[in-house]
Amino acid sequence: MSDTHKESWGAAPIIEVEDRNLLQTLRWWDGFAVSLAVPSFLLGVLAFTFGSLGTWGTIFFWTLSMFIGALQAFVYQEPAMMFPDKSGGIALYANEAWKRHATIVGPIATFGYWAAWSAVLAINGNLIGTLIVDQWAPNQDPAVDGAWQLGTQGSPFHITIPKIIGIICILLIWLLNTRGMRIGVNLTYLTGALLLIPLAVVMFGGFLTGKFDSSQLTWTVEGTDMWVTGLVWLYLMGWSSYGVETVAAFSPEYKEAHDTRKALLSASGFSLLIYFFVPLGVAGTLTADEISAGATGGYIVTALEKILGGGGALTSVFLILLIAGLLLAMNTATMDGSRALYGISREGLSVKWLGVLNEFHVPARAMTVDTIFNIALIVLLDSNLIILAASNLGYFFCHIAALTGILLLRKDRPNWPRPYRLNGFWLFVTAILAVVNIVFVFFGLYRFDLTGYASGITIFGADASLVLGPVILLIGFLFYLYRRTVQDKQKFQWADKSEQLPPADLKA
Repeated sequence: MSDTHKESWGAAPIIEVEDRNLLQTLRWWDGFAVSLAVPSFLLGVLAFTFGSLGTWGTIFFWTLSMFIGALQAFVYQEPAMMFPDKSGGIALYANEAWKRHATIVGPIATFGYWAAWSAVLAINGNLIGTLIVDQWAPNQDPAVDGAWQLGTQGSPFHITIPKIIGIICILLIWLLNTRGMRIGVNLTYLTGALLLIPLAVVMFGGFLTGKFDSSQLTWTVEGTDMWVTGLVWLYLMGWSSYGVETVAAFSPEYKEAHDTRKALLSASGFSLLIYFFVPLGVAGTLTADEISAGATGGYIVTALEKILGGGGALTSVFLILLIAGLLLAMNTATMDGSRALYGISREGLSVKWLGVLNEFHVPARAMTVDTIFNIALIVLLDSNLIILAASNLGYFFCHIAALTGILLLRKDRPNWPRPYRLNGFWLFVTAILAVVNIVFVFFGLYRFDLTGYASGITIFGADASLVLGPVILLIGFLFYLYRRTVQDKQKFQWADKSEQLPPADLKA
């Protein structure tokens, strides 16, 4: 008997840490449940787009962004089923495709992907803390004189009650997910179901109760300015609407290969409905002033109160449901981001320490890194906008690399088994999507000021949120360089021309 698999009488096999594998316990509906986090990303940013694009502009561009996300989820079916053994989703597809041409693309794309998903923890933790304090402890709002805080806003170290609540939420999600995949999925079912209740009321309640006012649906930005501003916002919206691809990150944990495809299609179709009807419901129910007053998330509660009628108790109930939805997003981010880090390490793209599973067969070390990273973001940064804009660059880079990677894989590995194969039309769509995302990045970086929400902090004359993005990608490359040259003791290669073989159990 080998040293790695030892048995004793009456006991289960003891599996060494390095030989543990992700457990295949999920079905496609589990992946769909995980994707229910995506609408909660919408809630955190939606109100700001109303102020910049107006009502019809907001509805149009959010729907367009989600439509693009759905198209991308559709084309990702091919690489997802080509690499059912790859944990980490589109980031690992990008690495597989690009390593024959430019090895640095994979590490940069994968690290950028992780940073984007990881940032959900800090952003939603901050939102939850703010909502709780505003509703139940307004005297502890940092803007109120006498509120407890350690340090001052803008300082390198700033702790407030909302931040402490956010940190507690991050630690709770970490604790639950390190105990096994099934616990995280079960939490997803619970919080996802709770989130759908206020969402359904916002989407359709105004129509049913007569509170929907179509006269509030107007174009406030027209002509060239609308399209340029819309392109900038499409760059920021992608952080939310492209998130349906997360279900592909769990490919090795699905019981059947086709579960990945089914999860992608169901998640994108459902999210497309949400991204149209939620902005429509909010725009027709609330005035511009009401939306602006609750931009950080309170506008949802205002809409619910207006539709249903009610006072403080009803507000508290639906606020709890909203917080549950934000926790769902944090749970999904932990599950997805940690598997991205784990996959990076297993593919030799980052430090070995991250490529290890705990006794519950989940990447607990990667989850711990996620946790520490996001606690640092909450403590050190006061602006969610800086976090979002900085992490978004890596996310878009990953999508561009994955989309172009589909085309490269057709060229470099034409005879590989493809259980799902895109036809010529969809390959053309894939190329168009890659170009479209490049355009979004250009306008998002070049005209970020058009959002009206620039951070106001500059580094070398540029907005801080835009400078931090390239820094994050550089760190990812340095980690790869350390792994390659120090840990693996190999020479750095610009291209890897070694033979690539498909998984032994992959069937065409």
